[in-house]
Amino acid sequence: MKKLNWILSLLLLALVPVLQSCDDNDDYYSIEDFSWDWATVHATGGGSYYLEGDRWGIIDPVTTAIPWYRPVDGKRVVAIFNPLADTKDGVEVQMKGINEVLTKEVEEMTAENEEEFGNDPILIYQGDMWLGGKFLNIIFYQNVPYSKKHRISLVQNKIKTPEVPENPETQSVDEDGYVHLELRYNTYDDVTKDWGWGRVSYNLEEFYPKEKEENAEPVMKGFKIKMNSKENGDGVIVVLDFDHPVGVPEKSKAVHTTSSMIQ
Repeated sequence: MKKLNWILSLLLLALVPVLQSCDDNDDYYSIEDFSWDWATVHATGGGSYYLEGDRWGIIDPVTTAIPWYRPVDGKRVVAIFNPLADTKDGVEVQMKGINEVLTKEVEEMTAENEEEFGNDPILIYQGDMWLGGKFLNIIFYQNVPYSKKHRISLVQNKIKTPEVPENPETQSVDEDGYVHLELRYNTYDDVTKDWGWGRVSYNLEEFYPKEKEENAEPVMKGFKIKMNSKENGDGVIVVLDFDHPVGVPEKSKAVHTTSSMIQ
């Protein structure tokens, strides 16, 4: 019996470092930890993908509770996940849910197509427009359409500024150091009395400054977005400054979107 007790004691002593290493490892999370992020999808083929999160970095879904999800490369999503372990560039996760976000490019507005974009007032609350992942992200409140999808567009106004500067590095940057864009909304005169939330992301990567030499003077300060505000009237300018980033609003995680009713 003494010999058996001695062997059990040795086994317990051998297990102590393993148990301590598990307790002391800060790179792992609890199964009760849940988080979320706005992210860009990167499809890698065969239904596989990873996400590039605005806050979490590279989100690698090593396991998933939504095996039916089909990734679309470049699509913006709101991802809900259980973090499992930190990685060099982000985190490994169990994916719990993905809500797709209407994802669009910036368009050019000319005298010929201006009417297509419309200029109906739109309701966007303070803080619900921000930069993340080189996208302009917006949460807005809309009169739900009766039958025709509304159109929400981010445009470069080429009517007022048709000339193109010679330097391609700064061709979109105004003298004040900002890229000036306009948010246009077209209801097509088709609205109901019902209201719903909408989410949209616009790809701004083409406007971001290229990497420059160390200590070089920055050319671009950020973006200025002109819009027709339902609360404050036409011509409102929202300034999005690189030096003063706007945080992702908490409600952007759970807002019930009417994205199927906009284009």
